[in-house]
Amino acid sequence: MRGVKVITAAAIAVLLLAEMGPVPALADTIEAALVRAYQNNPQLNAQRAQVRATDEGVPQALSGYRPQVALTASAGYQYTDSRQGGQPVIGPTVPRSAGLTVNQPLFNAQTPQRVRAAESQVSSAREGLRVLEQSVLLQAATIYMDYLRDSAIVEVQRSNTRVLEQTLKQTQDRFNVGEVTRTDVAQSEAQLAAGRTQQLTAEANLTTTRSNFRRIIGSEPTNLAPGSPVDRFLPSTLAAAVDLGLTQNPNVTAAMFGVDVNFLQTKIAEGALLPTVTLSTQVTQQYEQTLLTQRAFNALTSVQLSVPIYQGGTEYALIRQSKESLAQQRLVLEQTRDQARANVVTFWGQLIAGKSQVASAQAQVQASEIALNGVREEAKAGQRTTLDVLNAQQALVNARNSLVTAQHDRVVASYNVLNAIGRLSPTVMGLPTSVYDPSVHYHQVRDSWAGVRTPDGR
Repeated sequence: MRGVKVITAAAIAVLLLAEMGPVPALADTIEAALVRAYQNNPQLNAQRAQVRATDEGVPQALSGYRPQVALTASAGYQYTDSRQGGQPVIGPTVPRSAGLTVNQPLFNAQTPQRVRAAESQVSSAREGLRVLEQSVLLQAATIYMDYLRDSAIVEVQRSNTRVLEQTLKQTQDRFNVGEVTRTDVAQSEAQLAAGRTQQLTAEANLTTTRSNFRRIIGSEPTNLAPGSPVDRFLPSTLAAAVDLGLTQNPNVTAAMFGVDVNFLQTKIAEGALLPTVTLSTQVTQQYEQTLLTQRAFNALTSVQLSVPIYQGGTEYALIRQSKESLAQQRLVLEQTRDQARANVVTFWGQLIAGKSQVASAQAQVQASEIALNGVREEAKAGQRTTLDVLNAQQALVNARNSLVTAQHDRVVASYNVLNAIGRLSPTVMGLPTSVYDPSVHYHQVRDSWAGVRTPDGR
């Protein structure tokens, strides 16, 4: 009976992961782990840098509206030996010139479409960032709960090993006085060996989970507080969850912007068939171009109209290719919507099942504890064998492992649903962290005309 009390106390400590009351002040919470992953995950920071690089596509496209200015200069040595009007012209010169050319586009049908396409690419990149942010937060929440589950299972297996060691000792004592046979001792030894194997396996799994915890969250797991589900951020019905998944899931919105980008690429390709108009101004100052011309100044302003007639058929092939890409992206959008809907339904079902599984697992644990106590008492009266006691003990261990796993799955399922509907974000969950705003960098560089330094000083 002393062994029963030991394992029951351990079970109370490890099984109530989601039902514990106030969290100790020094405990590491799942919210704090999510904040660290959001701030420090290298993959997420790399994706933010990629979005900033995409922002630069807009000023590149806007450059089509802006003038192009070129300054030229030349200097050399020239020797002349010629006759002009019957008079010889012989001698060296040092010709020098400087010129300034300004070209201002007046009309180019492709420029507005390039700007709109670049802006759509920025929006698509931001949605891609949201996808990765949600993925990182989901990984962080999952690994946090994985560590709680695996550490709880380790404690269950260690308690089981201690009980089996005590059971073996009691069985050997009874064998020494002739109450049981050698078979009973062998059965206890076999069960203890199996329990130690299960403990070692659980400890190995915990070591792997600890390394993944460090990789995803960026710190070692220490004094973790219980994790809780995020049902309060979820809609009340499956239909409402599906609607959110079809409108707010970043995979869906990214695919929608992908359709916009491909549509605008088609318009850009069609713009190659339209004329362009450019205003050009040239100013040139020349010195000693010939022996007879010491200085010359030229200024020219002109409007140039360019009408493409035929360019080998490349422009038509690009238009057809763009239309096919647009049709493909529209199909990708429908596929993404179908996948988003399926994910919401799947994870919603797992969440509902998880709630029932926790209740069933708790009932299983209670019944297994009662059964083990009864089998022990019957074994003392000679109505049960040692094998019956060992089987009942193993059934209780399995029930406790099932409860720990069910509690883990219950919490993770709620995060999966939140991810599927596109609301797994620091803003929605109210995490205590500054939220990365990609629009800040975009507005810093959008209207930049010159300069090579990035807004952060690099």
